[in-house]
Amino acid sequence: MKVISLHRDEAGLIRQAAENNRHAQQQIYTAHAPKMLGVCRQYIKDLHLAEDVMITAFMKVFTGLKNFEHKGSFEGWIRRIMVNECISYLRVQKKVGFLEDEFYVEDTHNNIESGLSVDDIQTLIDALPEGYRMVFNLYCIEGYKHQEIATMLGISEGTSKSQLSHARKMLQEQVNKLKNYENGTE
Repeated sequence: MKVISLHRDEAGLIRQAAENNRHAQQQIYTAHAPKMLGVCRQYIKDLHLAEDVMITAFMKVFTGLKNFEHKGSFEGWIRRIMVNECISYLRVQKKVGFLEDEFYVEDTHNNIESGLSVDDIQTLIDALPEGYRMVFNLYCIEGYKHQEIATMLGISEGTSKSQLSHARKMLQEQVNKLKNYENGTE
């Protein structure tokens, strides 16, 4: 009978990968790549470009493993590198623009209960202007605060709030259009 270890020695695997053990690096990549591709895909519409950015970010993960302090989640550490690499990529491509708009409306309810599939929701998020989408992802999906987003993106906190408000409004309008279309009321 073969015994299968249900608990990986993550710290040992990280240590081996930091010492350029290719097998350990492959194990880390295999374990985290599917989820990290999803993270990159949130920011970059084109799947092939998102995959390229993810691979570049994994190179940074492997070169920076010696800096991982084993405080907090390893997956969270990788995720942060992925997000930062996506932001860097979009900046270089000059695909992100932010309207310096300090006007925003505080949302009282944010739940979209529409019966939409995950793919439909992703399509709606993809249709957002780049700045709206980036702030929406950072705030709603990644859980960053507006002050952190403002620092990451080099914008004011008010602009971050405004971008989120506009993104939510656009998404709600699109969901309502879809509902009306499905109900035949449009």
